[in-house]
Amino acid sequence: MSIMEHNGSAVVAMLGKGCVAIASDRRLGISAQTVACDFQKIYEMGDRLYVGLPGLATDILTVANRIRFRLNLYKLRENKEIKPKTFMSMLSNLLYERRFGPYFVEPIIAGLDPKTFEPYISSMDLIGCPMETKDFVVGGTAAEQLYGMCESLWRPDLEPDDLFETIAQALLNAQDRDALSGWGGIVHIIEKEKVTTRHLKARMD
Repeated sequence: MSIMEHNGSAVVAMLGKGCVAIASDRRLGISAQTVACDFQKIYEMGDRLYVGLPGLATDILTVANRIRFRLNLYKLRENKEIKPKTFMSMLSNLLYERRFGPYFVEPIIAGLDPKTFEPYISSMDLIGCPMETKDFVVGGTAAEQLYGMCESLWRPDLEPDDLFETIAQALLNAQDRDALSGWGGIVHIIEKEKVTTRHLKARMD
């Protein structure tokens, strides 16, 4: 089994009309054994900026702490909110520094530009190679199932409520088909005026 599949995860981000959503499952497992059903995989990095970290649980915590440290330095030096694209470059550099002994995480970034409020999503691999898209990005052990669900359900210019319904259904149905992820979910809908966080109930077997 790949080290990326050791703990199990499902993370997805989607673009909407003037908004963006990011969602993840809640399970922490050791292969088939479930350890907890409230493990955090999405971290707030700004007022309208979130990062999802599917992968090995220990590296998730390490990368989250290290990128928050660098983010604090950026805010002190620049005295302004970081743009999602700049944050993507910062995280990409962090991962590439460790390319010979990489962190086992594949980050997914979702946010709004602090000035233009343009929605932004991207993902990257273990060594920080970025991929920017205009529809959705997925990661984790349920990535294949998430691709299928997102391609079936996603439409351009979804309103916030429709975007929530789309990403929630994609996440719940994808993790039902993956034994290593699931046990509930959490969804963040990021808009210009607010961020709405909702918890999803799911199968617990």
